[in-house]
Parts: sequence; C-alpha cells; structure tokens
Amino acid sequence: MTATASDRSVLRRLHGAFGLTGLAYLLLCAALLGWALAVSATDGSGESMAGVIPILATAPGSLVLLVLPGGAVTLVAAIVFGALVNAAIIGWVARALRRGGRPDPAP
Repeated sequence: MTATASDRSVLRRLHGAFGLTGLAYLLLCAALLGWALAVSATDGSGESMAGVIPILATAPGSLVLLVLPGGAVTLVAAIVFGALVNAAIIGWVARALRRGGRPDPAP
C-alpha cells in the first residue's frame, strides 16, 4: 500500500514544501510575531515599535502587504505573507544547493 498525499501528515507536507531551513525560519518568524504582539499588548501608551522587528525579518514580502490600509490585522497578515514567501524561497534555495549540478527530479 502506498501513501497518498492525503495520508501524509501536515508536518511532512510542510517539510516537503519548505524544507528544514524554511520551517526553522517560519518558527523564528512566529516567535518574533508572538513577542511583538505580547509587547504591544502590554504597552499602555500605544507607542510600541515592537512590530518593526517581525516586519524587517519578513521583508521584502511583508512590505508588499504593509501598504494596505488597516490596523493590526493587516500587520499580522503582512508578516504571515512575508514569512511564507521567504520560507518557500529559502526551501527552494536549500534544495538547489543540496542538489548541486544535478537536475531537479520534481518539476
């Protein structure tokens, strides 16, 4: 019996899409986003600049959505979008470097 794509776990699918380095990057971005949200929530003055750190960590992808109007939801969406785009690129580059001069077996 062969395993189909629906039988594979979510973690295996994420590893296949992003690779180990891409998943590590996503974990780092999630930690930075959680930290920024916690710091901003506890800051009563409303002048927290903690959101800048995850934006810069996920640039340039996050900067594309950052120009949209909105508040915290747009900021989180921009960070998530930037992290996913960058993780996909990191995974692709890691696979290409591991592969070396050999052609890509998967189209």
